[in-house]
Amino acid sequence: MTTKEVADKLVSMCRQGQVEKAKLEFFTEETLSIEPREGLLPKETRGLKAIQEKAELFISMVEQFYGSNITDPFVAGDYFSVGWETDIQMKGQERQANSEICLYKVKGGKIISEQFFY
Repeated sequence: MTTKEVADKLVSMCRQGQVEKAKLEFFTEETLSIEPREGLLPKETRGLKAIQEKAELFISMVEQFYGSNITDPFVAGDYFSVGWETDIQMKGQERQANSEICLYKVKGGKIISEQFFY
């Protein structure tokens, strides 16, 4: 798959609520996930299993999920980015709208890295 094909399919799956299924299809045990800072989530996580565990940790902190919006991907070479807005309430916090930019690198039809900016 080309970078554009991976990008389009990932976005389509995420819009359908299939985020974890998309990880199974496109992530590997070498995929690196980078958060903007160390905090509730680790700054760097490597490998499908560890990335899935990080997602479970995040989900455990959510009180209520109201929805999200994902932009169409912008593709450049081996990279693509999407904007992702969520309407969410974390446990013990007020409901809030969050915006982030997600940057992905593709090699051989697989996502080898993802980095988040928020």
